[in-house]
Amino acid sequence: MRLTLHDLRRLASERKLATLTCYDASFAAVLDACDVDMLLIGDSLGMVIQGHDSTLPVTIEDIVYHTRAVVRGSRKAWIVADMPFGSYQQSPEQAFANAAILMQSGAQMVKLEGGAEMAPTISFLVQRGIPVCGHVGLTPQHVNSFGGYRVQGRGNSAEQVIAAAVAVENAGATMLVIEAVPATVAGAIASRSRALTIGIGASVNCHGQVLVLHDMLGVGVGKRPRFVRNFLTESGSIEQAVRDYVAAVRSGQFPTSDNVYADGA
Repeated sequence: MRLTLHDLRRLASERKLATLTCYDASFAAVLDACDVDMLLIGDSLGMVIQGHDSTLPVTIEDIVYHTRAVVRGSRKAWIVADMPFGSYQQSPEQAFANAAILMQSGAQMVKLEGGAEMAPTISFLVQRGIPVCGHVGLTPQHVNSFGGYRVQGRGNSAEQVIAAAVAVENAGATMLVIEAVPATVAGAIASRSRALTIGIGASVNCHGQVLVLHDMLGVGVGKRPRFVRNFLTESGSIEQAVRDYVAAVRSGQFPTSDNVYADGA
């Protein structure tokens, strides 16, 4: 039986939550067997599966296809599906139509990026029965606005990231991904948030952590972010790498100071 939000909240009161991205049935079965709590069908598939240099070309049809595959391959993990660029920004009605398709494909929650500007959309979805995971800090769909994949929330912009998290939570999001912000900023959000906070390059004090599966296994080309750790090198097998990741997250041994950002580093 799949985990529920109630289960996740209970588990988060006992230990950290381990999340990985997943895009196909075979890996979904492996991750499920290794007791990964949540599987995220991320628009990162645009880069690690399709070979693009950003997440922007990913379509709702792409996410639907991969969501169905992941659902077929797993039995227990909570399923979160990304809403890709252009599938929710136009209006709350557009967002609901596409979110409904993802839920009908097997997702239990949808994830979208943004802060206060997305609050009306989040509220619209939540009121209509769709659980929402927000995403603040480095939001990859804004890569062109940011001028690249840059750490967010340093110096005077720290309050902007915190305000975005508050707006998303107040709108009804029950989960929040915090990406590539200084550990102090992510920790401040996690300490005051009622939503479940999932860090990636953020803080060990979040309720859980997420990594892109391919990054965690050291698969692919190009420079990897500071927050990535290759668990396959240490383990020798994919299954053991996943088990080691889950254990490190749950025990609070990942991330370490090597995998998060300081205010000026």
